[in-house]
Amino acid sequence: MGLILQILAAVLVAVVLAIVIVKYLPLKLRWIASLLLLLGTVLLVYKIYNGIMEPINFNKEKVVRYSKVVKKLKIIRNAEVRYYQVTGNYSKDKAGLIQFIDTAQLALTEVRDTVIQVNKGSKWQPLMVSVEKRIKDTIGYEPVAKYFTNVDYKTMFEVPGIEGKEFDLQIGNVEKIQGLIVPTFEAKTEKKDILKGLNNSLVKLELEANTSDEIKGEYISVGSLDEVTSGGNWPPSYDKKGEKKDN
Repeated sequence: MGLILQILAAVLVAVVLAIVIVKYLPLKLRWIASLLLLLGTVLLVYKIYNGIMEPINFNKEKVVRYSKVVKKLKIIRNAEVRYYQVTGNYSKDKAGLIQFIDTAQLALTEVRDTVIQVNKGSKWQPLMVSVEKRIKDTIGYEPVAKYFTNVDYKTMFEVPGIEGKEFDLQIGNVEKIQGLIVPTFEAKTEKKDILKGLNNSLVKLELEANTSDEIKGEYISVGSLDEVTSGGNWPPSYDKKGEKKDN
């Protein structure tokens, strides 16, 4: 809208100048007016071009910056998932999570079906019945670090492009169904910090994004404190940018 108003204003000024030149400006001075009109035309073309390209360049730069943040959040999510597999909970201890990856062992299990005899009668009059039962056996252990090979998990809490800033990491609990309390986690950072230095008007619009192909709201986040999920709030396009599949 602003660009359209600028164009209309420029056209109006050009018409007024043309009228003034024709009616009032001496012939010998009209070359100066022509030069000014030429410069004005060049400036207008530049403004139009810049007005068209600025949102395009903003979106390109936004995706580049967001992709780096999403990559870090995926690493944090993987760390939390492995921590949950070992402990049954999530952790908000950043240094502890890094140490966990360095030192923890993940149990390898095997599930098998077997048939056992169950007494459906009494102690004095037994009635043995064959019942199929599923058994989970621990068959070994492997280091958690195996799942983070060639991954820079030591710096996973550092927000890319913002010196000294780390992701906010919180844990909580949600009652999934009555009586069943499930642990949750959330890691997030503000979009406005990531977009610092870009057009303020476009940044403001970005913070209000609410379409399915955008990262909604004011944060880029993974997990949730309000629902049971380990998903991120980014659209699928951020998982299809040529990155290797997450461990």
